[in-house]
Amino acid sequence: MLALIPARGGSKGVPGKNVREVAGKPLIAWTIEAARQAACIDRVVVSSDDAGILDVARAWVAQTPFVRPAELARDETPGIDVVLHALQQLPGVTWVALLQPTSPLRTARDIDAAFALCQEKGAPACVSVTEAATPPWWMFRMSGEGRLRSFLPEGERPQRRQDAPLLYALNGAVYVARADWLRRTRSFLTDETVAYVMPPERSIDIDTPLDLTIAACLLRERLRHDGGA
Repeated sequence: MLALIPARGGSKGVPGKNVREVAGKPLIAWTIEAARQAACIDRVVVSSDDAGILDVARAWVAQTPFVRPAELARDETPGIDVVLHALQQLPGVTWVALLQPTSPLRTARDIDAAFALCQEKGAPACVSVTEAATPPWWMFRMSGEGRLRSFLPEGERPQRRQDAPLLYALNGAVYVARADWLRRTRSFLTDETVAYVMPPERSIDIDTPLDLTIAACLLRERLRHDGGA
């Protein structure tokens, strides 16, 4: 099982976020540590185009056997292309866990549980999700005049929130798949994929400075609870 941590250098929402200090460690270090502590992981590799990120990755005992090509580090680069490039560079991988550094609250137990779910269900892939905070029935478009227009037909909207079915959103924390299956499907998400449900407090995906602040608060609280470990 390969743990692949993708971390390009060109972040725009939060510049330099992958190596920015969060609760006493570089952001990427939280993911490297979780991967190294997971029982199912045999090898932890960081894929990056940025020398500074690769230096930090090595300092936190991740492997950096290749430098990601610049053409695979653009804003529009599909994430699956980064994974397939890594698998091409690292022959012999049977399973791969894609662990984005922007999910620092995901734990080693989450990684192991997602892989265990694949084994239990006989599934080729598992992705982590969390209960959707805002179901689409309460989402709206806004006209040029500032008037609200329901995103879904109003007739489909439940009368009470309690009557709405549970919906789940990808939280970006854990993607696990069998390598041969992933090469064939070129996606972690098919009808064969199973879901591993995570609580909101471990599902922060850092995309803005506010996300970074919230994650830092939650990580500091975790450290206090764990006695500084």
